[in-house]
Amino acid sequence: MTGGLLIALYLFTLAGFLGLDVIRKVPPTLYGALATCMGATAAIAVAVALPAAGAAGQGATTILSVAAVAVATAGVVGGLLRAKRALRERTDKR
Repeated sequence: MTGGLLIALYLFTLAGFLGLDVIRKVPPTLYGALATCMGATAAIAVAVALPAAGAAGQGATTILSVAAVAVATAGVVGGLLRAKRALRERTDKR
């Protein structure tokens, strides 16, 4: 492994553990707001990944770009569904 790849793998692993720790500390009352924000972040990722997928040549770049678009689109749809459910639950309680 090259030095840069090893550092990138280390940072990715560290970010994963940090993300899990942050998510575990979110109170249940904020799950809806968190899902909505993550959906918005995923929408930005789609906006960035689409041009990259179109401009990609061949090989691994194309595969990774298409995968990024698919995962980000799933995040957008999941965030919207979660927000819709949270809003419906809020109006049902009234």
